[in-house]
Amino acid sequence: MSEIRFGTDGWRAVIAEEFTFANVRCVCQAVANHLAARGLREKGVVIGFDTRFLAEKFALASAEVMAGNGIRVYLCKKPAPTPVVAHAVAARRAGGALMLTASHNPAEYLGIKFIPDYAGPALPSDIAPIVSCLAGVLAAAKADRQELAKAFERGLVEIIEPKEDYVRHLEGLLDFAAISRSGLSVVADPMHGAGLGYLEEILTRHGCRVTAIRNWRDPLFGGSLPEPTSLHLRPLAAKVRETGADIGLALDGDADRLGVVDADGRFYSPNEILILFMEYLINERGWQGVVARTVATTHMLDRIAARHGFQVVETPVGFKYIGQVMREQEAFLGGEESGGVSIRGHVPEKDGILASLLFVEMLARTGKKPLALLSDIYSRFGQLYSERLDLRVSEAVKEQMLENMRAWAPQELGGVPVVSFSCADGHKAVLADGAWCLVRASGTEPVFRVYVEAGTDRGKLALQEEVKKVLCANVKEEEMCMI
Repeated sequence: MSEIRFGTDGWRAVIAEEFTFANVRCVCQAVANHLAARGLREKGVVIGFDTRFLAEKFALASAEVMAGNGIRVYLCKKPAPTPVVAHAVAARRAGGALMLTASHNPAEYLGIKFIPDYAGPALPSDIAPIVSCLAGVLAAAKADRQELAKAFERGLVEIIEPKEDYVRHLEGLLDFAAISRSGLSVVADPMHGAGLGYLEEILTRHGCRVTAIRNWRDPLFGGSLPEPTSLHLRPLAAKVRETGADIGLALDGDADRLGVVDADGRFYSPNEILILFMEYLINERGWQGVVARTVATTHMLDRIAARHGFQVVETPVGFKYIGQVMREQEAFLGGEESGGVSIRGHVPEKDGILASLLFVEMLARTGKKPLALLSDIYSRFGQLYSERLDLRVSEAVKEQMLENMRAWAPQELGGVPVVSFSCADGHKAVLADGAWCLVRASGTEPVFRVYVEAGTDRGKLALQEEVKKVLCANVKEEEMCMI
């Protein structure tokens, strides 16, 4: 049986290679043992799945294992977004959830994400006992199972449709009255993923004119990636311009991240979206308190927070750490540079549907276009230029670059003093002029991610070159490539 490795957000693997029914059953058995050990068996477990190939069949196999362990199953009737499944955990006070998804990964991948009883991404302390238990389960190559027909007879499996509960929750959290008055026109792009129908139905119900693209199930995602980046949202930008819509909104494969393009087809980066949200929540909603961001996310949030006397908590990469701050310190906004966002009053899970609707609310209540809102922020706080570079290398070269990283402790970069240097998650240097850089090595592939932010575009490029010079010392140029 092949090795099963949990990453930052669960286990993902290629279907029919590592991601097999046998392996899925073993993972589910380990989760069942974990729930039993924590006394959560009686609370039951929610099982959801996305639109990928065989996802519903793997969900049924997961349900058989849970039922075989005497755990009540709330099985989603059809593909459901990750945040909707997380909300179902909170709404039903379940012991946790299993989400069959590979998020924005290529079509040949599928995965299992474990959502604990606090309805957010699992922390390492929740994953560690599952991984520990999994070793024994894999060695025995056995999982307890009950046929679904018998599980239904025993009342151990209930088919649920969590959508309406989730939508009612959003209707109590967002200002749909303002959205209805605005009459905004929107192009929705669920990218063939689990968010099919959500934005279209909710916004239409509340007075918006909605056009949808890529709104049918396609396990191949149209030959693209279900990832809402500028590259993959060109069809959305074209449709917005064609229809004259006010805004275009996209969701990734499991709808926990968003993408935005404006009426001119301009793509808004996750960092820009977070900046807009922070100013909006403070100025229009009057919210205050703590903001949580990852180590790789824009420091413009810090500038805004300093002006208002708020605290920014920096976390390691991974929304699980953002969710922890939201739960423990009641942060009113949490976000990451990869597109994950949540707000106070919601589940501590990133949610592309919530974020998309909040973006529409922002436009409705301010009556301004997103670029005007962003330009106003830059006029008051200055502008920061951010970029992430991914360097792919061979396994042999990776070791050399890791050695270069371990020896890196700069006192200055580009003639600017380094005022702080941290190895808490990757290697991050903050400069006296507010610029910063972060280098992180992927734990699963020979890729180095280089994050840079500076006050000018030229400064950003110069800092990138400084970092690459150190990182790639003794490495031949032909042995790496940028992706």
